[in-house]
Amino acid sequence: MSDLKTINIDGTEIEVPAEMTLIQACEQAGVEIPRFCYHERLSIAGNCRMCLVEVVGGPPKPAASCAMQVKDLRPGKDGEPPVVRTNSPMVKKAREGVMEFLLINHPLDCPICDQGGECDLQDQAMAYGVDFSRFREPKRAAVDLDLGPLVETHMTRCISCTRCVRFTTEVAGITQMGQTGRGEDSEITSYLGETLKSNMQGNIIDLCPVGALVSKPYAFTARPWELTKTETIDVMDALGASIRVDTKGRDVMRILPRNHDGTNEEWISDKTRFVFDGLRRQRLDKPYVRVDGKLKSATWPEALDAAAKAMKDAKVAGLVGDLVPTEAAFALRQLMDKMGGVTECRTDGAKLGTGRAEYAGTAAIEDIDTAQNIMLIGTDPAREAPVLNARLRKAWTRGANVGLVGKKVDLTFDYEHVGTGRAALAQVSGQTVSEETRAAPSIVIVGMAALSGDDGADVFAHARQIAENSDSGLLILHTAASRVGAMDAGCTTDGGVEAALAADVIYNLGADDVDVPAGKFVIYQGSHGDRGAHRADVILPGAAWTEEQGLFVNTEGRPQLALRSAFAPGDAKENWAILRALSAEVGLQLSFDSIAQLRRALVKTAPHLAEIDEVAVNTFAPTAALPALADGDFDVTISDFYLTNPIARASQLMAELSQLARDRDNQPIAAE
Repeated sequence: MSDLKTINIDGTEIEVPAEMTLIQACEQAGVEIPRFCYHERLSIAGNCRMCLVEVVGGPPKPAASCAMQVKDLRPGKDGEPPVVRTNSPMVKKAREGVMEFLLINHPLDCPICDQGGECDLQDQAMAYGVDFSRFREPKRAAVDLDLGPLVETHMTRCISCTRCVRFTTEVAGITQMGQTGRGEDSEITSYLGETLKSNMQGNIIDLCPVGALVSKPYAFTARPWELTKTETIDVMDALGASIRVDTKGRDVMRILPRNHDGTNEEWISDKTRFVFDGLRRQRLDKPYVRVDGKLKSATWPEALDAAAKAMKDAKVAGLVGDLVPTEAAFALRQLMDKMGGVTECRTDGAKLGTGRAEYAGTAAIEDIDTAQNIMLIGTDPAREAPVLNARLRKAWTRGANVGLVGKKVDLTFDYEHVGTGRAALAQVSGQTVSEETRAAPSIVIVGMAALSGDDGADVFAHARQIAENSDSGLLILHTAASRVGAMDAGCTTDGGVEAALAADVIYNLGADDVDVPAGKFVIYQGSHGDRGAHRADVILPGAAWTEEQGLFVNTEGRPQLALRSAFAPGDAKENWAILRALSAEVGLQLSFDSIAQLRRALVKTAPHLAEIDEVAVNTFAPTAALPALADGDFDVTISDFYLTNPIARASQLMAELSQLARDRDNQPIAAE
């Protein structure tokens, strides 16, 4: 434990760790310190000077509180605790001077600036600045950068806080941005005019304290005070990032991150941030029934009647897609059970066991932060969960050793490539681990590429052996947001997806990446006219994840609540309600009439789902004999990061980003 030191801040004595900076100590004391360059999750730059405070007994000038630690303060002449003042005349004058210099070259374009209403410079100029300007000379201007289709730049507004440079370098792991020049000639720029090559570049929009970096897709569409803000959960990957969805009327205008130390810290991926235009396009807003080989629009009674007639006296099976709330998956399973059918959520063929540790693992995402040894097996976290990959990078920068068994990929940091497949995995699982290595905190992360083959269960046994040998936690990195919750709801069957597809009638609940054999009657319930809808005989339009309340369980087994931020278009209904109505139509009415009643029945089956935002402790049964592994390499699960689900495939922006990524990867290289 770090040493504690007493410090007097504005007359209040507080005991804080000696390693804390003064700005952190002031926050502990409840005193707000203005800042532009300082950010809790980035390195300290100390270049904006807005956080100046007075250190009594120190140099006769204000000190930057972000760059001075508590342990650097000297006690008073009689041994009393060091005194820091944040509201003295010296501090007030210093802050006014800093603000005046910041505004010297800042353009007065607040009425047309997209940052207006949520701008740190606006707020702090009002709180700490002066109400006049002594500046009469012409203002300087800067050339705007082209950073790509996501981030719009207005570099004349830039105050050189360097947050964007530090984020892209330290967190995102790219080196395209930097600062050149000195004094009035200093400017933030990109290396050789390159666009940003990162799946997390949109976070610099949130980090920018002024309007120099704003969202290009959101630009000039809404003002902050016009938006209705809803705190919810992301489903673009299985990390379960905390987000805020801002809506204007019925439309989602933008998606922003919320702070959650257990999952996403305060970052989100670009797919999460910019996929919102996919919520407006290719939507299913009315039921359809296939007549004479063609889909024709129908009323709800007609569509439910057609589905019920097909399901009665037939062998039925339900498929659960990747974006389905746990309640809807549970309702589908109940209906299939009543009809003597089966339900399956492992639509990618993953060989996941039904014990909770076998699909939710035994580790938490937070364990990555303290891990000294990390083993990745059959996964590419930079595409499957970019924010988790940033967390791995953070552990690596702190000295963690990272190894990878699988295809060699770009993870934005260095790692030891142990091998490409099963032979390397078997070799590692058979190694004896030293007591020193066992004593160090470590984690094994297994991806879907390792578990989706025919021998996925055997591969998992070897991964589990590695975790046991090294006394590590085991994290299973899913690619589907709904997978863990659907398995908690019991949506599995012996034989997996192949057994489910043997049925005569397939009830497809948003599973758009499954090839249903010809000759089957398919009832598709989903939000978008994607692959599943094209194959359907009956289409029942459902709500997207932003349009209904629902539980999602993330890759570590953490139940999280998604709240409705908008309403479904046209005649589309909430997913659980469609299944409840259909059950009455087939004469096997389900025992709930509201989402609350359904959730109570779900929690009775899986009690840990009542503990919202808590990670349950899972344990393995004793291991059996380790099976032998055949030769073969692990492939990658996601080949195109931007087009992984129906909402993303409906987005024009995601299609543009996908094309840009392909063009960048296929650039010709000159012969040496």
